[in-house]
Amino acid sequence: MTDVTPTADEPTPDESTPEVVEAPIAEEPVAEPAVAEEPVAEAPVAEAPAAVAEEPVAEEPVAEEPEPVAVEADPVAEATSEPVTEPEAAAAEPAPAPARASRRREKRSAPLTASVGRRKEAVARLRIRAGSGAITINRRPIEAYFPTETHRMIVTEPPRLTTTNEVYDIDATIAGGGISGQAGALRLGIARALVELDPEVRILLKRAGLLRRDDREKESKKYGLKKARKAPQYSKR
Repeated sequence: MTDVTPTADEPTPDESTPEVVEAPIAEEPVAEPAVAEEPVAEAPVAEAPAAVAEEPVAEEPVAEEPEPVAVEADPVAEATSEPVTEPEAAAAEPAPAPARASRRREKRSAPLTASVGRRKEAVARLRIRAGSGAITINRRPIEAYFPTETHRMIVTEPPRLTTTNEVYDIDATIAGGGISGQAGALRLGIARALVELDPEVRILLKRAGLLRRDDREKESKKYGLKKARKAPQYSKR
């Protein structure tokens, strides 16, 4: 057997060496922040209202109407013509409100035909409806628009020749030109409209020269002259 001799470095088993026992490290508890709990406010419970004692309703006394008092006849009042009236508060009644006048125009029937007439610088646009022979020009009667009898005869010549002066109503709108040119333009427009309504009257109006457009117009002015042909006076010296 081999002897085992302990070395100087290694302790012998006989030598008692205290064993170091590591004590466990006690972990300190981490203090958590205390959260203050808010008190929950309890909703008050509404108590049922106590029964309210019903108060007796006092009945209002009904005012009795006074009996009518007989009024003695006054001889002075009888002599006058004014009768005795009741008090104004009882007799006054609101007057009925007057009927408001309507501003709307009366609805007219659809025109039978429409036409256009021209003379010089005047242009007449007209519409013909069935009626009694009334002629309206720019919303005015013919007597107010053409105060001269000559111009009214020119305008009413086509209806007179065709005997339709009391059959149709004429509503015309005229613009431009003078009073004589407007009368000629309206006459041509009426003659054309009558031919459209009744082609048989064309021969009668054609022979009277009412369907021809009068193309005579004023000659335009020239530059360097005073009028269309009038020149300034010439002087040699």
